[in-house]
Amino acid sequence: MEKIASFTVNHLVLEPGIYVSRKDRIGEETVTTFDLRMTAPNREPVMNTAEIHTMEHLGATFLRNEPHWKDRVIYYGPMGCRTGFYLLLAGDLESRDVAELVREMYRFMAEFTGEVPGATARDCGNYLDMNLPMAKLLAKRYLVETLEKLDEAHMHYAEG
Repeated sequence: MEKIASFTVNHLVLEPGIYVSRKDRIGEETVTTFDLRMTAPNREPVMNTAEIHTMEHLGATFLRNEPHWKDRVIYYGPMGCRTGFYLLLAGDLESRDVAELVREMYRFMAEFTGEVPGATARDCGNYLDMNLPMAKLLAKRYLVETLEKLDEAHMHYAEG
């Protein structure tokens, strides 16, 4: 079997950033998958499920309500390795095209107050596995250390 594209990225040198993971054609439309890498794989601790779950609820709520992008959002969810999230959007896009959207989303998460949207037994299959304070801390860290300083090197996968 062929190795899938995400397993060809050199995770030994990968740093936090916004990367185009892949582009897929579906009929006449292109779907762009973004790698929102929040931690350096295999060099920093992975995120725990409670904060990832909280960020998934907050991020999905933000994206599905964002007036300019909501009709292009296909999916936002965590990577199995717990080092970041995938964001799938309709369109042939590059990292710079979504950088401000991602900044706004993580700013929303970092500053969020109140009840986490959808965090009830009726609305979620694991509503008790939430950690808003840690989610806010991780969102702020990604925002300040990565997104607000985003450069070309952190928008394109390194070779090798």
